[in-house]
Amino acid sequence: MRHNKNKKRLLAVAAALVAVGVIIAAVFLYRAALEGSGKSSPEFGNRKETIHLWYTDDALTDYLNSKALEFYDSTDIRVDVKLVSGLEYLEAVNAASLDEGTDTPDLYILSNDSLEKAYLAGLATQLPDTAPVHEEGLFSQAAKNAVIYDGKYVACPMYFETSALLYNKTYLQQIVDTINSVGNEEEEGGENASEDLIGESAEAPAMTAEQLIPKSIVDILTFADQYPTPENVEYFFRWDVSDIFYNYFFIGNYISVGGAAGDDKSLIDIYNTESVSSLKVYQEMNQFFSIDTKETNYDTIMQEFQEGRTIYTIATSDCLRRLDEAAKNGEFSYEYGIAKLPDINQELTTRGMSVTNALVINGYSEHKESAGRLMEYLIKNAHDDLYSMTGKLSSVIRDTYENEHVAAFVENYIESVPIPKMLETGNFWVELEICFARVWGGEDANTQLRQLSEQIKTQLAGEPVTEEPIEDPQVELLPAVGYEEGTGELDVNPESQE
Repeated sequence: MRHNKNKKRLLAVAAALVAVGVIIAAVFLYRAALEGSGKSSPEFGNRKETIHLWYTDDALTDYLNSKALEFYDSTDIRVDVKLVSGLEYLEAVNAASLDEGTDTPDLYILSNDSLEKAYLAGLATQLPDTAPVHEEGLFSQAAKNAVIYDGKYVACPMYFETSALLYNKTYLQQIVDTINSVGNEEEEGGENASEDLIGESAEAPAMTAEQLIPKSIVDILTFADQYPTPENVEYFFRWDVSDIFYNYFFIGNYISVGGAAGDDKSLIDIYNTESVSSLKVYQEMNQFFSIDTKETNYDTIMQEFQEGRTIYTIATSDCLRRLDEAAKNGEFSYEYGIAKLPDINQELTTRGMSVTNALVINGYSEHKESAGRLMEYLIKNAHDDLYSMTGKLSSVIRDTYENEHVAAFVENYIESVPIPKMLETGNFWVELEICFARVWGGEDANTQLRQLSEQIKTQLAGEPVTEEPIEDPQVELLPAVGYEEGTGELDVNPESQE
């Protein structure tokens, strides 16, 4: 399940600090042994050069194998493509790099949150100026930040995951058709009774579905109150409140864990007026959207959307293939759209989280130049069909996109916050998720964020850190009259829409 994958990624970061110490120790022992014996790793001699590419996601298998053949045809360099278990993946890369009897992975795919660990262990190397990541206009700043460590590019972005607003386009069109038809009927009858419904005179230009794509959470609540509801709809807005990947955007614009590149231990800003305000709004959402964190998850939320029971939700890019395949199988009979994550209101803006999977040149590779050529080929010559073959979204920026939904996810990615790389704060995501769960359950947002900030800063400082309490900001969302508070369901009684 998608939400479980995101959690596993965040939990894996929490265990990284212990593992990196083991790797670095092994590296130093290995180097000392080589220096003492005068041995070096074996060469391939006169046979054709072979380089080794490792990865962990089986969805990439067919794609990477086909690209390896294309690369061989154009360069005469063989590529051995190997699927490796994601459990203790970097440890496996390290073990293979230190074992003379094993083929060392020259190039491998790694999520950006593990790049500090890889670099400190010597398993990632600074990329040369000729690497694609240095090329102007090829990547967004978010993608570049994801692969920077200590001011150096230590990997090249390949594909990404982030969240976006998913909406039922068919329902939005039905709503505006109803509003416009009412306006036309009243214009013919010389009445303007629809003025209250649409907020304007019936002589105003016809409303469009695009006007119902919310720019903020307040918009969603307002739409739920003002507009008629299509049949079958049970929830106006519903998302996985148990997973930090779908919650993060609420405070993502106001907290910093490691700065833009997520690697600076001096830049920790979690507890501030804006982050507290945003989390207080998140808590207030529970009044309108009663979502049981124990009985709902990303899969159930997506199933509800697929069945036409929800108008708006927060989704990751896997929703594209899921809905398209369901439509082909006759299991999804609606059009859908992807939009930017909604802000909270006019004052409080949002930013989502992103994870970038990158190509890393192994510091122990004896074929770094060839590995760099394969990296460049995968980035510059093979990204066009990455989505069609794997469902993964390329980090490379394009002028146009054949799929408008892909373009919308790219737009969210460009504005996203890359998941940080720092080992000392690897437990931050687990603790932040706990913080959100407590606040959703009714605990004080101000207190929870202050305690989280103190915990993370204490970990970095190695001694207790106490935050000066912030005066509790007063933030309130506009109530939606047509929403039954605390039920999460729409009041579809026509009288409530008058």
